Amino acid sequence: MKTKNKIIKISSKNKFEMVDISDQVEKIVKESGIVNGLVNVQSLHTTASIFIQEKETGLRVDIVNFLQKVVDQSCYYQHDDFNIRTENMCDDECANGASHIMNMIISTATTLNIVNNKIQFGTWQKIIFIELDRARERKIAIQVIGE
Repeated sequence: MKTKNKIIKISSKNKFEMVDISDQVEKIVKESGIVNGLVNVQSLHTTASIFIQEKETGLRVDIVNFLQKVVDQSCYYQHDDFNIRTENMCDDECANGASHIMNMIISTATTLNIVNNKIQFGTWQKIIFIELDRARERKIAIQVIGE
């Protein structure tokens, strides 16, 4: 069995930005030389997610509306209370508790089949990255496993 690992970077511009990364992942699969196996695509962040979905403008609006409806942005999150929070703080820390909860709903990773050195997509399926917090550079880990 062989494996290939690669990190790709995305510079998000705003909250809820969605980026189709299918072509980048397909290129990594092709270059891996793995004919049959799996590809795992993983966000290395807790406020950015990866999912499989159709790339369609109306659906993107529906996804954002759903997330905003299900996760109350105005709710009190202890994560955002810097008077009591002492763990995992950084210099540019922001109030993003709601973004972490959204990430739990969507997922940080997805795994797809590789058949004949190609990702096995359904008709309209794409690999979508979604920014759940604010503009910044993001890293996505790709691991291709197989023979």
